[in-house]
Amino acid sequence: MMTHQLGVDVVIIGAGLSGLRAAREVHKAGLSFVILEAMDHAGGRTLSLSTSNSTHFAQPDFENTRVDLGASWINNTTQREMHALAVEARLDLVEQHFLGRCLLQTQDDHVKSYVWGFADDVEDLQHIVMMRFYGMLDRHSKENLSLDAKMLDMVTLRALAEANASDKGIYLDGKSRVADEEAAEKEAAGEAAESLAGAFFGVGADEISALFVIEQIKSVGGLENMFSHLPDGGQYLRVRQGAQSFSDHLLSTLPPSSLHLSTPVTEITQAGTSCTVATATGQTFHSRKVILSIPSPLHNTIAFTPPLPSTRQTVSGRNTLGYHAKMVLLYDTPWWRAAGLSGTMESHSSGSGGPIAFTRDSTIPELGHHSLTCFMVGAVGRRWAEFPAEERRAQVLRQIRNVFGASGSLGEGEVPDPSWVGEKDWAADEWVRGGLVSTKPCQEFLGDEAGGVENIMAEPFGHVHFVGSELAEVWRGYMEGAVRSGIKGGKEVVASLEKVRSAGVRAQL
Repeated sequence: MMTHQLGVDVVIIGAGLSGLRAAREVHKAGLSFVILEAMDHAGGRTLSLSTSNSTHFAQPDFENTRVDLGASWINNTTQREMHALAVEARLDLVEQHFLGRCLLQTQDDHVKSYVWGFADDVEDLQHIVMMRFYGMLDRHSKENLSLDAKMLDMVTLRALAEANASDKGIYLDGKSRVADEEAAEKEAAGEAAESLAGAFFGVGADEISALFVIEQIKSVGGLENMFSHLPDGGQYLRVRQGAQSFSDHLLSTLPPSSLHLSTPVTEITQAGTSCTVATATGQTFHSRKVILSIPSPLHNTIAFTPPLPSTRQTVSGRNTLGYHAKMVLLYDTPWWRAAGLSGTMESHSSGSGGPIAFTRDSTIPELGHHSLTCFMVGAVGRRWAEFPAEERRAQVLRQIRNVFGASGSLGEGEVPDPSWVGEKDWAADEWVRGGLVSTKPCQEFLGDEAGGVENIMAEPFGHVHFVGSELAEVWRGYMEGAVRSGIKGGKEVVASLEKVRSAGVRAQL
């Protein structure tokens, strides 16, 4: 074991977007620092792999193509920090493709098609109830949450959905055909909540606070922005060079010697005006400040002396990282576009029709890169992950063939096999362990000890400061939120050290 010791102004733990952006603020201030990263690469949840040299997956038939297996989208309006970073790094941005008809796999495994923006025309009970539930959530996100916050934090997302279900029934096709009245609508509302909780948070609707979800919607400017591929939306622009290019660029602006990969932190000790950070590699780092940029559920992987406050421990211990996995399918041609399809598929089948929750077209035509990206989430995704790699792939391809083949635009046997398949299970990653943002259960499960501590996770603990996308005030859970949190945390540390320095100068005078 190594026993090397190093003294710096700031130790930054985590080389994702938050940590790297905080490091830039520290570096600009002329302070010394190191970045300690447990993974063997920088970038955190931004991961772009080349299909030509990857040893992770089979059949590397495409050259000079990077596929995003982590975060993918930004916009150039409400995500000003990410757009500015894209311009600075001279990255090429491409609009998300949505032309053509979208596909919906219903709970009974039927396939319906619709044009984006006209989903209300889909005559499916669950889909209609879902749209009504989404409308209610959106209205809540635009209200003064302080009025109903306590109540909303005491119920799960599923409970809120079921309570919102109408007892009047829903008429389809304009006929007097009522869908089993209250019981059917309540069941459909619960499934709508499951779909939302799984797609965005990777958890079940009974595992998550209704208030947490509404606050998340509020942080992105409304539910439409979470879904939308339009300007201001969360799925508007992709990076031709891959989203990991953002992290690569930030790293290129920092001293090469500042980054220590494969260096998990095991202990943080605070004594007086200094911190000591110990790692699993045997290295020890002394600093005046620490910036911790890892998901809150992973805080318990580090021993703190003195220990974190009990309330913070309770909250971080109860927070959950849901299940998210991606599988990218590369093809020789964009066959779905030729059939008039957008490449967007949503599934409400709860796993009976396959593990995919939704797909997006991730094609970059000028690179000869034609791909569909499939998302596996929540409990369905966890069950799928238990199968061997070959079976996981077979299940995904079977669902693609079944759903797209039943669209009415493609004949039997017209859905080809991909030329290359890439997969990333974020829950299986030792240093990530789950979805895009830490989720919060309803207050009922936390007890009085954790009451009224919504902002405690962002507060410094002694000389330890906390950053991360889950702490962002806007675009929480997105790359924009990660960068904004990193900027805020970096400036906070710089200001704190400047205050100490100024006090020292005044004392000498």
